[in-house]
Formats: sequence, C-alpha cells, structure tokens
Amino acid sequence: MPDFIYSAEPGLLIGFHGCEQSVCDDIISGEKQMKVSNNSWDWLGDGRYFWQNNYERAWYYANHPPGNLKIKKPAVLGAVFSLGNCLDLTDKKSLDIVKTVYSIYKDSFESQGKEIPVNSNPVIRRLDCAVIKKVHDFFHNEGLAPFDSVRALFPEGGALYSGAGFRERTHIQIAIRNPNMIKGYFLPRREANWAGIPIPLPAAKKS
Repeated sequence: MPDFIYSAEPGLLIGFHGCEQSVCDDIISGEKQMKVSNNSWDWLGDGRYFWQNNYERAWYYANHPPGNLKIKKPAVLGAVFSLGNCLDLTDKKSLDIVKTVYSIYKDSFESQGKEIPVNSNPVIRRLDCAVIKKVHDFFHNEGLAPFDSVRALFPEGGALYSGAGFRERTHIQIAIRNPNMIKGYFLPRREANWAGIPIPLPAAKKS
C-alpha cells in the first residue's frame, strides 16, 4: 500500500495549557521555555502538553490539579503550533503503528519473564506511556523520521447523561515533542462586543 501524505493536520492549531501564573508569565515574557513533561504515567509520552481549542479544560485543570500537584494562582497559557509529523491516535495508520509496537514490546517483556507496566486508572497510564516511548525508539532505531507530536482523544469523566456514550470532560490532547512546532505563546483574551452583538454573560454563582 502506498504511503499517503494526509495524516498530518495542515496549518496551525491553537492549544491551551493550565499552569501556575508565574510559569505562564515567564514563558510569555521569554524568560523561560516551556518544560517537557516526562512522567512515567504521561499517556502520550514525553512532550509539552496542550488541550486542543479547549481553554475551559485547561482552566479546570489549573484549578483542580491532579495528585500532589499544587497550583496557588491558576492561569492558562495559549500556544499556536503545527503538528508536523504527527502520531495521531485518531488516525488508523497511527493506531496500527502503536498496536504493532505494543505486540513487539509485550513479547520482549514475556521472553525476559518481566511484567509489563499497567494503566492504573484513566489518568495514570504507565502502559500507554511506555508503548508510545517504544514507538519513538523503534522509529529512531530504524532511521525513520521522528514524530514531532502525538495527538489523541481522551474520554474522561462520567456519562454526559443517563445511557450516554459521551463523557463529561472528553477532550483532545496534544503532546508537542519538537519545540520548533510551537510558533508562539499568547495570553487568552475574552470575546469583545462587536457590531452590536451582545456577549452572553457567565451564569451567576449560587451563594
């Protein structure tokens, strides 16, 4: 089968990253670069993580950080990036690659009498992290072009309604591996009133 060229998302995308206000300020000012997340449970492997077109999810994360992570002053960092050569887990070609590498990885562990990592829960994904890293290792060892980014759909939260197949916090997450894919950072801005079109106000909080 010929190798088609349509797996990468054309053009630029926008993503959001929930973090500490001081971290956001340092990156915006150019004082620091965004750090690579390389936890053993990061489900898309090592990279700079963003929620695609999802400010609200990034804001929720900053206000409800997982585990022992503490965020004193929540903030959201915006970024403009391209995906380049993307391991896109919404695409059959990428899914087939990951499935194949998993089989090789699993056989290697079994032949050595070792236990393969497991996903503890929907967030702690040590197996998925290990498999994605093995994909990158495999491509490197074979002299193939590295993946600049990894993208996947993350079904999260409870059912949206009784009997639903949709989840409350489902989102698309992206891990940027190649920092050159990031074209710039920005502070998210609110919508402005334009041409007399009223902007809906957020619902009042109950006391």
